[in-house]
Amino acid sequence: MVSVNVNEGGVPKLPVDEQWVGDMGLADDRHLEPVPSHGGPYQAVCLYSIEAIDRLVAEGHNVFPGAFGENLTLQGIEMASLTEGDRLVIGDGGLEIEMTWNAAPCTKQAQWFSDGRFARISHKTHPNEARWYARVVSEGPVRPGDAVR
Repeated sequence: MVSVNVNEGGVPKLPVDEQWVGDMGLADDRHLEPVPSHGGPYQAVCLYSIEAIDRLVAEGHNVFPGAFGENLTLQGIEMASLTEGDRLVIGDGGLEIEMTWNAAPCTKQAQWFSDGRFARISHKTHPNEARWYARVVSEGPVRPGDAVR
């Protein structure tokens, strides 16, 4: 785990040292748009990878952990390798999440792209740069540096 990110609403989400992850998401995280747009049990946690961020930075985009609203910035897991129903165990505190579906890009993310083309992170055209939503199977804490299995 590279980064754990939260915000009182909107993007970017900012890094924190630790969070409790309950069935509705990270304890200190909020959304500007209510369920079903954001949040709820099947969109409780948003995931992205540092490898995808690094590729986008190499293309000249101003991207960083939390820019796209992801709660957890992972390392060593390519987004295209995940499928609906895959489960990840994070850290040693019992946190387990299950992938539900890809998160669609949003106009609020255009600000991070040098050309404004936020569709660059669409799962339809760039599955390795797409975010995932997950539901919480088992609650627990999460910290940067936690192992993800």
